[in-house]
Amino acid sequence: MTTTTDYIKLSKIAGVLYIIIIICGISSEVFIRSSFIDDENSVTTLNNITASLTFYRLGFALDLVMLVSDVALAVIFYKLFQPIHKLFSLTALVYRVVHAVIVTIAVLFSYFASLIVLNNELTTTQTTYCMKLFLEIHTYGYDLGLIFFAVSNGLIGAIIIRSYNLPKILGYGLVLASLVYLTGSCIHFLLPQYLTFIQPAYLIPFITETSFAIWLLFMNSRYQKSFKPLSS
Repeated sequence: MTTTTDYIKLSKIAGVLYIIIIICGISSEVFIRSSFIDDENSVTTLNNITASLTFYRLGFALDLVMLVSDVALAVIFYKLFQPIHKLFSLTALVYRVVHAVIVTIAVLFSYFASLIVLNNELTTTQTTYCMKLFLEIHTYGYDLGLIFFAVSNGLIGAIIIRSYNLPKILGYGLVLASLVYLTGSCIHFLLPQYLTFIQPAYLIPFITETSFAIWLLFMNSRYQKSFKPLSS
């Protein structure tokens, strides 16, 4: 039987993991990988990666830390929330793990792009083409993974909303964040020309998930009674 102390410990671990995921994910994608990529000129991207290959690969390392932490977080979320709604918790776990698998494959293509740079047997044109292809596969793979992540987040949000006394604003925030992820990914695949219009909305998931991570980190024993079984 899980005690109050166990829930608090799990919550704090979840909070730490979530903060690690946010820091590594943003650092890798926004501050590292994006600084290398020039959407208008693939040759410039090639030159940027060639000039600082080690720093580019740091993004890959941060992605791995993010993904390992994400799988661990998925398991902890299942343990925390399954007393409230076992089916939703299990489904959220599966979708989050599927997300991690897809993003892992996508991240590998990002790493392959750096290997192409080192292949001296290819011409500059061939190198540029392959590198651009791998980076595009990474981008689309990442957004495909976010669809599964969105479903997982939405289910966790729904669990919080139906809980005994967990902060329902966090639940509604996670559901809204999941809609942003779903909308962004669908636009990327179906209407990519409108992608820039949805990008500001990603501030919603950032604020919500950061708030959720902080709440998990500092959750106290008064929320223990929230984790009691409800009818499914």
